Amino acid sequence: MRNRGTLSLHIPQPQNRPGDAPDFSSLQIPPAGALERPSIDTAARALAPYAYTLIRVLDEDGRAVGAWNPRLEPQLLKKGLRDMMLTRAFDEHMYRVQRQGKISFYVKSTGEEAVNVAAALALEASDMCFPAYRQQGFLIARGYPLLDMMCQCFNNVRDPIKGRQLPIMYSANAYNFFTVSGNLGTQFPQAVGWAMASAYKNDDRIAVSFVGDGTTAEGDFHHALNFAAVYRAPVILNVVNNQWAISSFNGVACNEEATFAARAIGYGLPGLRVDGNDFLAVYAALQWAAERARANLGATLIEHYTYRADGHSTSDDPNRYRPADEWQAWPLGDPITRLKQHLIQVGVWSEEEHQSLSDEVATLTRETQREAESIGTLATGSRPDKATMFEDVFEQIPWHLQAQMKEAGV
Repeated sequence: MRNRGTLSLHIPQPQNRPGDAPDFSSLQIPPAGALERPSIDTAARALAPYAYTLIRVLDEDGRAVGAWNPRLEPQLLKKGLRDMMLTRAFDEHMYRVQRQGKISFYVKSTGEEAVNVAAALALEASDMCFPAYRQQGFLIARGYPLLDMMCQCFNNVRDPIKGRQLPIMYSANAYNFFTVSGNLGTQFPQAVGWAMASAYKNDDRIAVSFVGDGTTAEGDFHHALNFAAVYRAPVILNVVNNQWAISSFNGVACNEEATFAARAIGYGLPGLRVDGNDFLAVYAALQWAAERARANLGATLIEHYTYRADGHSTSDDPNRYRPADEWQAWPLGDPITRLKQHLIQVGVWSEEEHQSLSDEVATLTRETQREAESIGTLATGSRPDKATMFEDVFEQIPWHLQAQMKEAGV
């Protein structure tokens, strides 16, 4: 017999662990404006290189450069900045109230605000969103009342979901925002199915959905891409690669040999990889994909390359698996700071205006929190009436639930 070497198994490992100095020197970040913006009818196979680079618009000096520059009006940029800042202020306040025992659970989106806000502003209000649990900025950008969001987190009598969901698992039918699911990945095939139905009915609305990088390892992710490709569903599928799926880094989801955007290639779909901390790049990518979908050219998979600044949730301690100051070293920066810098660079913003806006959103969040807490929190105050547990499931309440209602004194 021939001499054979012994086999070994490759176990992906993150580059940095607690106690290490943050090091992102291995990242290959192309200069802003380096990529051409292809026609929306470009064949998917010709777009394969876009899955292995990074669409960027804002350069290091805050200038918008290159063919992907969406050339947005200052008012829209200022709205984007305000929505991102309000999202961050909301997150900070709700994180603190969770630590005070007033809500049970919370998930922050710090560092990912551009992904959600720019996506919402690039789409039409009638387009349907199938979110993951870190898309609060999408709701805020669509004008969903902050008070309703807080009351849902507090599970008080004003909770639109009547205490049936965890905090942050919002549902807003009037805002075309599908119910957040705690089961990862379900939203992708749901979005594809909704988009297929829209096309089948000759409607003009498209769907958008979001998952994290870890969810790309779920079967639902691949089922969705298969159906989207076969039926050319008018849907935009977004992978928010924030480097970590709870405590597992993205290499465990197979990001060492290929990007998440490259998943699209095997299905014959366009795959775009975008600087997720660049508001203009995110807007431009969603705008391109939306134009393609509305032209009956099918789905697009977009990977947003970003970084999760805080823990996965209030149940997670990121200091146990990564350097504590790694967020500060992220080479693509803070999305809010970068958009602020751009607005100042083009001469429509100032440090004084930025501070005033920061104070405004902090005051709004604080006053809304005070109002929501006066209605009730998880610990004190009003709760949804027990009769509501029998509502919203059956059109006609069956006999066994009627018996339970009677037993409960409803």
